[in-house]
Amino acid sequence: MSLDYATLDTLRRSHPAWRLLLADHAPLVASFLQRVFVLPNVRGMAQAELVSKLEDELFHLRQSQGDTAFPKPAATYLEDWTQETRGWLRKYYPPGSDEAHFDLTPATEKAIAWLENLTQRAFVGTESRLMTVFELLRQMVEGSDANPEARIRELEKRKAEIDAEIARIHDGELALLDETALKDRFQQVSATARELLADFREVEQNFRTLDRSTRERIALWEGSKGGLLESIFGERDAIADSDQGKSFRAFWDFLMSPERQEELSALLKAVFELQAVRALQPDARLKRVHYDWLEAGEHTQRTVSLLSQQLRRFLDDQVWLENRRIMEIIHHIEAHALALREDIPKDTAFMEIDDVAPGIELPMERPLFSVSVKPVLTDQILADDDGDVTADALFDHVVVDKARLAAQLRHALQTRQQIMLEELLAEFPMEHGLAELVAYLTLASEDSKALFDEANYDIVRWLDGNGVKRSASLPRMIFNR
Repeated sequence: MSLDYATLDTLRRSHPAWRLLLADHAPLVASFLQRVFVLPNVRGMAQAELVSKLEDELFHLRQSQGDTAFPKPAATYLEDWTQETRGWLRKYYPPGSDEAHFDLTPATEKAIAWLENLTQRAFVGTESRLMTVFELLRQMVEGSDANPEARIRELEKRKAEIDAEIARIHDGELALLDETALKDRFQQVSATARELLADFREVEQNFRTLDRSTRERIALWEGSKGGLLESIFGERDAIADSDQGKSFRAFWDFLMSPERQEELSALLKAVFELQAVRALQPDARLKRVHYDWLEAGEHTQRTVSLLSQQLRRFLDDQVWLENRRIMEIIHHIEAHALALREDIPKDTAFMEIDDVAPGIELPMERPLFSVSVKPVLTDQILADDDGDVTADALFDHVVVDKARLAAQLRHALQTRQQIMLEELLAEFPMEHGLAELVAYLTLASEDSKALFDEANYDIVRWLDGNGVKRSASLPRMIFNR
């Protein structure tokens, strides 16, 4: 792409990544969004949780920078970052939820990646990248050569090289990579893994753009339904058959293979045990980066599924006929909303509703009158008999700290995808017996990701306050990340 003056001037005025780099609070925006979204690979966060995290960030910054450094509330900053004039965050409502969620835009992730490259690296490797260039060029030449004889000659050449290497190993000549070469290759693996996560967010954004254009076309369509469907399906097939669509489908099929997942896990585990890699102090999340790829890919697949659901609802002829008048009204509202999208009225009372749901009060639900009971007070005062009354019962209550148990659970899940209660208790033995076991059951019932396997039972054992061995049999409890 040619970076002429007109192109750069347009990017400076319209691209969210450039606007972020020019923003007054760019250090706050970039550092906070990288820590909350990029590093942990979070693909969506509820508004209440994100506001809480930003409030903590602003509290610490105000202590060091002064109270006037960031005067606005956290919620105001988040709303500002989602505006069309910023474009750094995407605000949306997941299906079945009435709470707003936020996610990074691809432009913001690109700006953060560019800022990361500005920091000075202790080691910059070039050998592995040069070898990657040669390997890619070789694959391109071999993969496009339709001459069978040439392909056979190349394979015979590689076979001879492999046989020669096997012979050298038999003779005791074992060539190993030195620490510099290992560090070089590991840095390239780490950078490529992070770039793949960023690519997933951009692919997901492209599908969301397709979904948005489809909805706009349905809202503004005035021709026949058959013509609209032909246009929509033609565009969707073109995207699925494009270079990006084919590459994503091939990547997803490759990653979904159980054998490939096991191979990746084994390779990453072996690499992280190398002394040269440990010297780099790598991010521990890279050890499970293939699971982050799966999670990011599932978000993309869900976006495609939502688009398909929208088209299926439109194809439902019965619903179309029964609610035709309602659909016309909705389309009319959508058309006006699209017309006002670029020029939103400034009046705060642009649209008001009394409530989100009607309030229903049935007369028969009112309680009947009941006579209040008057307390009977005695006029006799018992004198103290000066006897010693023990107060030990007031202090013998067992208090289980659920916050401590939840922290132990989070710590255990940092290095694994899931953990059973039996494994968790092996790492953190119970200190308060049955009361602590009940607290774990409460945490599992409140966690939407926790599972109870009633087909399998586990035995939990502990010592009570008198040193007596106790045990309990309960369905297998599995906590997930």
